[in-house]
Amino acid sequence: MHDLRSLYDGLRPRIDARIAEFRRVWSDASEEELFAEMAFCLLTPQSHARRCWEAVVELRDGGLLLGGSPREIAGRLRAHGVRFHRTKAARLVMAREVVTSDGIRIRRHLERIDPVDARAWLLRNIEGLGLKETSHFLRNIGRGLDLAILDRHILRNLVRLGVIGNLPRTLTPRRYAAIEDLMGRFSSDVGIPMPALDLLLWYRETGWIFK
Repeated sequence: MHDLRSLYDGLRPRIDARIAEFRRVWSDASEEELFAEMAFCLLTPQSHARRCWEAVVELRDGGLLLGGSPREIAGRLRAHGVRFHRTKAARLVMAREVVTSDGIRIRRHLERIDPVDARAWLLRNIEGLGLKETSHFLRNIGRGLDLAILDRHILRNLVRLGVIGNLPRTLTPRRYAAIEDLMGRFSSDVGIPMPALDLLLWYRETGWIFK
């Protein structure tokens, strides 16, 4: 635990700055920027995060994020090495239809409910967003900073730290909630806030702080 705390102390300015950026997204970002974050989380499963974000930026700057067809979007995703580009392009367009039925209104859907209920709403309404992806999206827009993003990097570190006994083969909603609770308790025990702990463990696994 001493090594983890020492690493956190060294990275804390960078981690705190990143968390402040997440908070600013919710307060300052346009609706298109919020949707870009949703698109990013739709693309990340089994794909490289940086490439996914580069693809989203290209779609946004080229007008395809809000106006592109599934075929146009799939072509750009493929060019960036995003896996399952056709399926993800179709899901991105379906998500766009959900949140733009009368103009983009992501804030309207999420601002009146707490993060756990917001996650449940996203799970019901946005195809392609599971528990990990909805938690990731809400964290990135500053609406779910205490939710756990249980990807393989985080889970491996939780095993190494003794928070969980082994890597789960599957994550049922009940299992996800149980691990999220254990991670929250560990966060309190070591005095590292939940969003900082996520970024810290991701850094231990990848060597960089991203989103």
